[in-house]
Amino acid sequence: MPTIAIVILVLFSAVLAGVLVVRPAITVTRAGKILAFGVLFFLPLFSLVAGMQNEMQRSESTAFCLSCHIMDSYGKSLHIDDPSYLAAAHFQNHRVPADEACYTCHTDYAMFGTFRAKLGGLRHLYIYYLGKPPLPQDIKLYKPFNNRECLHCHLGARSFEQGATHNADPATLPAIKANTLSCISSGCHDVVHNVGRWGDKVKFWGGGS
Repeated sequence: MPTIAIVILVLFSAVLAGVLVVRPAITVTRAGKILAFGVLFFLPLFSLVAGMQNEMQRSESTAFCLSCHIMDSYGKSLHIDDPSYLAAAHFQNHRVPADEACYTCHTDYAMFGTFRAKLGGLRHLYIYYLGKPPLPQDIKLYKPFNNRECLHCHLGARSFEQGATHNADPATLPAIKANTLSCISSGCHDVVHNVGRWGDKVKFWGGGS
């Protein structure tokens, strides 16, 4: 539901609630009781659910993730003009949806992955507003990055399955698929955002959003 529709619904509920406060006698009749139930219970509940659904969807956007100032350098890293930077290469070449880039790569693709991602987002809010946020270069993943998140898109792709590096050693590809060899381990795709390390040493791509 669009945000404007939710705002209108909330205002409509507030107006009807005001009518009930000013004229409580309306609730004497059967129709009045039904109206009161709808105004005081159903409409607020519906507004809450619609608002949460709208905000949960908005929280998947790249713009939302980068709205915190401590994430600013991570947003800049998406525009580094260097294909060795994993996040930048995926963002600039639309290997992930540009408007949901952060969510796409950092969501757990297990059964309850989306739910866990939302809980993680609530933890971020708690730390940001009630705790002590870390410096951008000190931000760490809660747990090691699982290859499952990469394989969600790359498994079966020709460039992945037949890549020269992946097949140089017969044990490499099975190890990647089994998550015993990390995609971002040293010597592989170990340059991801590298916030705090690039400084003035990199060039930035001027395109994109």
